[in-house]
Amino acid sequence: MSERRLALFDLDLTLIPYDSGMAWLRFLIGRGLLERDAAELYLERCREYVRGALSVRELHRVAMAPLARFPREQLDALRQDFAAGLADEIPAGARALVASHRAKGALCVLVTTTNDFVAAPFAAALDVDQLLSSRAEVSGDRFTGEIVGELCHGATKVARVEAWLAEQGLGWDRFAHTTFYSDSISDLPLLSRVVEAVAVRPDPALRNEAQIRGWRIVEDIDDAS
Repeated sequence: MSERRLALFDLDLTLIPYDSGMAWLRFLIGRGLLERDAAELYLERCREYVRGALSVRELHRVAMAPLARFPREQLDALRQDFAAGLADEIPAGARALVASHRAKGALCVLVTTTNDFVAAPFAAALDVDQLLSSRAEVSGDRFTGEIVGELCHGATKVARVEAWLAEQGLGWDRFAHTTFYSDSISDLPLLSRVVEAVAVRPDPALRNEAQIRGWRIVEDIDDAS
């Protein structure tokens, strides 16, 4: 085994204290491109998901629907403006956490269910080595509003990490230490796969699991380093 390290990070409610898809919707609303109630409608779908009344794929269809309303060229220009505004939106503690792992020689990877179009600016702002996310489907010069293949969610996160590692000629056994930070019980498969699992502002189910397993629990990303 080498001395290499692998640090994996969830995005929403972990490195950032909000929903990245909601941030994108609010940006579009602020530009006058979406109806003003679009954010509240999405929030209601989120509540339905939490209640078990909506699948995670259906929830992400709602989040991605606006992508299908605009040509790719226009969306790319909008995303540049969105990315420029992220400097004040990402906690300094999140950047410090990634930087602390990088200083230890870790390969830093963002693993998120958010689609790649919206997640990419966050990955760039956080200065991670790789983004693994759900893949937004494109047809011609427009997004379809659908995901290609499986959402990067639950057990699929493990599969995506392992597939990416294989592409690099790597595997879990090539790392002296592996860690994953997440807020959600949906990430239990990947949390269970790493050497060090860290629950960040965990939901009740993950908090209970973390307490049972003796995983570290942090209430603020500033305390995670």
